Amino acid sequence: MASSSLATPAAPAVPPTTDSPDDGGAPVLRGPLLRPALALFACLSLVTGVLYPLAVTGVAQSVFPRQAEGSIVRDAAGNAVGSRLIGQNFTDPAHFWGRPSATAPMPYNAGASGGSNLGPANPALADAVKARIEALRAADPGNTAPVPVDLVTASASGLDPHISVAAARYQAARVARARGLPLERVEALVRSHTEAPLLPWLGEAGVNVLALNLALDAVR
Repeated sequence: MASSSLATPAAPAVPPTTDSPDDGGAPVLRGPLLRPALALFACLSLVTGVLYPLAVTGVAQSVFPRQAEGSIVRDAAGNAVGSRLIGQNFTDPAHFWGRPSATAPMPYNAGASGGSNLGPANPALADAVKARIEALRAADPGNTAPVPVDLVTASASGLDPHISVAAARYQAARVARARGLPLERVEALVRSHTEAPLLPWLGEAGVNVLALNLALDAVR
């Protein structure tokens, strides 16, 4: 009887692995995957790192050139003295004072914008407000009007360049007396530097302290 033999089936082809033999099994891009990955990386880098910033900068410089340059304020001689977007620490009685700033290590530090984070029940906040009220009263002892809240509380950013109209009017008499100017002249400057809110129902009118003080310095 003739013997028969069963043929052993061929083993299926095993695709080449993409694992590196010495990196713990991490996949390695090879062959057809590497080229499209590099092309996509280069394309996204060009779009998001070059074209988009250039487009945004170009639109800003064309439509809002002053704001794009930082809203820099210059004096009569053309020297940069600050920005309309960042407050300054005026303490001279002959100038209007801005809203208090809790930034560290000095007030109105644009590199460390932030508030004090003190809660309304924190004694440290009450002490800070009391000290600010006393400083305002000491600079203008005859002023018995209620102190506007924005003159004794710091904002969340610590960089507010504006004060309320009420806060400007509260200080007008002190500034007029310190400069030897008629009160009506100072109040007129406050009115001329009062800025309306962006929308009638959004926010309230305010006075840019730096711009107002520069206008005062220009009075002869």
